[in-house]
Amino acid sequence: MSYHLPPLPWLRAFEAAARRGSFAAAASELGLTSAAVSYQMRSLEQMLGYPLFERLPRGLRLTDLGKAYLVPVRQAFSELSIATLSIFGPEGETTLNIRVPVSFAVLWLTPRLSGFARAHPGIRLRLFSAIWADALPADKTDVDIRFGHGNWPGSAAQLLVNDPIVLVTAPNSPIGSVRDIDSAGMIQIMGVESDWLHLFEAAGMALPKGGAGITVDTSLAALEIVASGHGAALVLSRFAAAFEASGRVRRVPGIELPHDQSHYLLTPQDFEAPRAEALLFSDWLARELAQEAKSESPLKKPAPAENGDISRRRQRRTHDK
Repeated sequence: MSYHLPPLPWLRAFEAAARRGSFAAAASELGLTSAAVSYQMRSLEQMLGYPLFERLPRGLRLTDLGKAYLVPVRQAFSELSIATLSIFGPEGETTLNIRVPVSFAVLWLTPRLSGFARAHPGIRLRLFSAIWADALPADKTDVDIRFGHGNWPGSAAQLLVNDPIVLVTAPNSPIGSVRDIDSAGMIQIMGVESDWLHLFEAAGMALPKGGAGITVDTSLAALEIVASGHGAALVLSRFAAAFEASGRVRRVPGIELPHDQSHYLLTPQDFEAPRAEALLFSDWLARELAQEAKSESPLKKPAPAENGDISRRRQRRTHDK
């Protein structure tokens, strides 16, 4: 088979120049001279028949065709890196630094890490929860998982998963609907104080007076309190699934609230190209989430609630800590 492709060094120079914003920076990264990178880019543009960059007084700017071409070029390099590392492994042991919200780490990611570790024994993983985010500078983070609206300056955000909020309580709790909840039984998670208000509004009821009975700073802590037999909490369905599977909590039927925040995978835009190990882990993470999405829902389908199904009546916000 004959492939109509430019020389690989030209494509490497194109990706580096696009990412770094200058021929000089790309040359420094690739161990070439600025003149050599500039020559390769002129040759590539002549071969393609279209300009890929606008040469500015200070730096470069991709043309529309350059932006379009950059996407498949980066994807091709990523796939080559992943395939090479998957088949041949890393050169000796290497360490991958992963920053991840604590609830996502404990309730979803860590139970699945053994599969990655078995498949790639030469890659050591170091997980830093968001609580210890300051202990890991941005330039030392290989894989960065965040929860929010997808806007982090200096980083490109790739959507990983969006989960709804569900109401959970202890298995033997008498709570069967929103009307059974009073203020003393509400477990509040810091940063999302409006969660309960939105739930009661969706049920057509007023929020109980007095405020939440207990306030915590993570979904993990809220679930532990509920599992001990106290009150109810609003948490991401993915987090509730881990406790529900072990029988420690149950989902109150008919309650599911959407929100406008999601888990994202962040890629720095102004640093070196991602490490091959980071690409490999990110690809594994995306496949794990995709396979789970194709299988049966992590939580059982809710039965109709006594006060009517209020699932997805309102767009809202939540968090992941």
